[in-house]
Amino acid sequence: MLCFIYVLNFLDRSLLSILAKPIEDTLHITDGQLGLVSGLFFAIFYCFISIPIGWFADKTNRIWVLTAACGIWSGATMACGLAANYGQLAVARMTVGFGEAGGVPPSYAIISDYFPSGRRGTALSVYNLGPPIGAALGTAFGASIAAVYSWRDAFIVLGSVGLFAALALRLIVREPARGGLDHHTASSASSGFRETIGMFFSRPSLVLAALGSGVTQIVTYGAGGFTTLFLMREKGMTLEEVALWSALVVLVGMGGGIFLSGLAIDRFTRRWKQAYALIPAISLMIAIPFYIGFVWAPTWQLALLFLLGPYCFNFFYLSSSVTMVQEEVRPDQRVTSGALLLLVMNLMGMGIGPTFVGAASDYFHAAHPHNSLQLAFWLLVPFYFVAIGIFLFLARILRKEALLEGTVR
Repeated sequence: MLCFIYVLNFLDRSLLSILAKPIEDTLHITDGQLGLVSGLFFAIFYCFISIPIGWFADKTNRIWVLTAACGIWSGATMACGLAANYGQLAVARMTVGFGEAGGVPPSYAIISDYFPSGRRGTALSVYNLGPPIGAALGTAFGASIAAVYSWRDAFIVLGSVGLFAALALRLIVREPARGGLDHHTASSASSGFRETIGMFFSRPSLVLAALGSGVTQIVTYGAGGFTTLFLMREKGMTLEEVALWSALVVLVGMGGGIFLSGLAIDRFTRRWKQAYALIPAISLMIAIPFYIGFVWAPTWQLALLFLLGPYCFNFFYLSSSVTMVQEEVRPDQRVTSGALLLLVMNLMGMGIGPTFVGAASDYFHAAHPHNSLQLAFWLLVPFYFVAIGIFLFLARILRKEALLEGTVR
């Protein structure tokens, strides 16, 4: 059920980028404006609201918090479909961010209390299948509804599903005991808000995991926020073709990458703590040539084939960083720590990625109106190398920690 809620979370979040072309045509907005409303405006609310919500969820019933959050973002998604101008769309989108801020951190903590340490990587990777499934379903159903009716109907219909899901969540899922499956707890006293924040930012391993994930997300959200628009406007794809082929690539590529990364984490981190960092570093090295092929490809068919690589290997960081943070903090700090991880990586990824690509596309449009997004996508390549460097540095720190703990092999 938690995975289904995450599917809806990402489905609602993805609709704006999936339906970018008809939205731009109807509301007469530019790539830069679209980048702001899908990136920075959304990220500000999503990231900063998640911290107090995470702290509140650490002290109260997490299922109730998740239920309320799902209801808010679903209603706001429906409001996006009613927007008559750019300002109304921006307000509705920020409200989606407000609601979704209460979705993921409580779920991470709930799952960590349902599964013991050795199985959390796989469990969290199954939960993290929500984004690829949500993006695939959003692409398939959103594009199909928009092709037959309109983009407004797609927001309204798909947003309404979340209202029923929120009710089902409250009736089906029960709140687990905090730390019930942990063999040790550092302290029986509940951590304060400032104490948890201080703990998180005083530990280099947690900060580097967040920074490495954030730089990776600049690429994933920057390119992902405009992929459908790029394929339609510069490669000639139709909404009907997007609904079928793009959805399939998202599901197979992203879903396979997230699931395989969870299996790899549970297998290798039992022996090598530094595997939390080496797994995403190696996967990003593999992703680079595929991303270059995607941007270069002369046809949408070839572009989609290359896109399987980035969709798969770009997302190995997610289960790795999330699992590491959940393992490294106390049970009563998990929701807030998860929210802090999301704050850093999403403020960087959502806030910078789409905003940067949209602004770059607007800049290139005057001289290169037919391939402005392609030129903007090239500017994301250096971020791959920055992310790899951060994860390799994190691997060194994790190895030192393992030596001090006496767990290195």
